Amino acid sequence: MRCYVLMGVSGCGKSSVGTALSALCAMEFLDGDDLHPKANIDKMACGRPLDDADREPWLKDVGRVLADTPGPVVVGCSALKKRYRDWIREEVPEPVHFLHLDARKEVLAKRVAARRDHFMPTALLDSQFAALERLSAGEWGGAIDIERPYAEVIAQSETYVRETLI
Repeated sequence: MRCYVLMGVSGCGKSSVGTALSALCAMEFLDGDDLHPKANIDKMACGRPLDDADREPWLKDVGRVLADTPGPVVVGCSALKKRYRDWIREEVPEPVHFLHLDARKEVLAKRVAARRDHFMPTALLDSQFAALERLSAGEWGGAIDIERPYAEVIAQSETYVRETLI
């Protein structure tokens, strides 16, 4: 089994890239937002950022779901801080690869503002960028510039997955 997390702030394309990757690489895609407890969703919908006490149980659930899913799996999950990624890794018995879908705040603000029927308001982007810790040298994964054309983002993501599925 191989585990991949598409990480990044709101609006970076975790769901759309994850859906495409799952089809291209015969992987299951799981949206980490679906694993949030209702209290977390309600808090964010009111414009209040989650704190570590809100995030830890959710991120451990993400890790358990990764560990329990047979075969290759990709999950979309913000995983903004190294500590958050560690909470996911603690639940999975094998390496977890993190692909950081990265872009400037202005680009992501436009994407978030254009979304309909999503609980995450644009106002929380500042708190997400403040929390963001880019992947460190000891973590498996890499950054993908999502300001590039969508086809290139998908191709780069697919290349990473295929090279590590071997």
